[in-house]
Amino acid sequence: MADIRPFKAVRPAAGLAEKVAALPYDVYSREEAAAYVKDRPLSFLNIDRPETAFPPESDMYADEVYDHAAELYEKEKAEGVFIQDELPCYYVYELCMDGRRQTGIAALSSVDDYLNGICRKHENTVEEKELDRIRHVDRLSAQTGPIFLSYHDDPCIDAVVSCIKAGEPLYAFVSEDGIGHRLWRVSDGETVGRLSELFSELHCTYIADGHHRAASAVKVALRRRAQEESRDGGAREGWHEHDGFLSVLFPDTELRIYDYNRVVSDLGGLDRDSFLARLSSDFEIIETGERPEPFGTGTAGEELGESELDALMRPERKYEIGMYLGGSFYRLRLKEERIREAERDPRTRLDVSVLQDLVLGPILGIEDPRTDPRISFVGGIRGLSELVRRVDGETGEAVAFAMHPTSMEELFAVADAGLLMPPKSTWFEPKLRSGLLIHEF
Repeated sequence: MADIRPFKAVRPAAGLAEKVAALPYDVYSREEAAAYVKDRPLSFLNIDRPETAFPPESDMYADEVYDHAAELYEKEKAEGVFIQDELPCYYVYELCMDGRRQTGIAALSSVDDYLNGICRKHENTVEEKELDRIRHVDRLSAQTGPIFLSYHDDPCIDAVVSCIKAGEPLYAFVSEDGIGHRLWRVSDGETVGRLSELFSELHCTYIADGHHRAASAVKVALRRRAQEESRDGGAREGWHEHDGFLSVLFPDTELRIYDYNRVVSDLGGLDRDSFLARLSSDFEIIETGERPEPFGTGTAGEELGESELDALMRPERKYEIGMYLGGSFYRLRLKEERIREAERDPRTRLDVSVLQDLVLGPILGIEDPRTDPRISFVGGIRGLSELVRRVDGETGEAVAFAMHPTSMEELFAVADAGLLMPPKSTWFEPKLRSGLLIHEF
């Protein structure tokens, strides 16, 4: 069963939460991060992306960069930007986007749950991407970005959360992107004990977003364990703070997964007619329209609104993929015999797996989408116009694919089976903020 615990959060002092809270570190490029923090000295992005304090040509992974993050963090604690709660608490965190609310509980998830498959994952990680966060977490002795977890909805947990939300929140603000944030502290012993009891009855939890942050936190914990065992002659008893990693756990019924779309910069040596012919063996190809003619100075995405692009390209159902190629829009509908083959296991029935297994790999030659420079990924929150813009911006014959979103049921099924999704299979919105809750160890 799941091992979920309260913790003594380091968090912004009263009145500073809105100034401190920042989107996750990996949302920004280096240039975007540097531009964002320029006039925001309290934004946690200054600590999460410490290279922003150095010249753009400097090594962003140098020791001095991580030293700067630790120094800035300690400085802001000393100045009272951050405070720490005296007792272990749970924290209820509500986000509101476009009128839709989702409420999670911030807590520590067990490193051993992750190692033993109780905290289940659905993606592989790339070691190079882990190294940066390993060094950041290890140098600060703190986890600064929460891992986004989910669990099967539990009405008893829902009831406790509803009672907590009836009280006055610690923080309540609307961030620059229009997302509402409210956070409550759960400090009374009876409620903390009740939540701990209910969490202990969960059979498992699931990583929704943040696989690299989770893997990095676990590797730092294992490093600290090894240091303890070396120092203490192998003896190790009880719970240590680094045995948990910072998480926010949401019931699956409140979450929405957006589409995660693909753009490929060329057709792998094929011409357009040959590419369409190869597709026709597995898909029914329906041409839905062309970009406006005569074509103006903007891209088709600018000349057509999102609702028009939805009608031309957005998948209407599962096993359907939207496509933009050579100024034309298509829907690719998987043939019935291929659907029967796809249904053989939870991974192959994902629409993103269909695209990878039948198109990206065998036709376009993209065997490893994690590393192939020809493919880029576009979160559905950016709209279909971004796909059109990117295709029209390529000099060669590029192609974009609009995906049907992965469902929470599909995510859970893949994780339960011990399988892995193709990379970039899910895009969650809204994003958790870093800096609101920090776990020191």
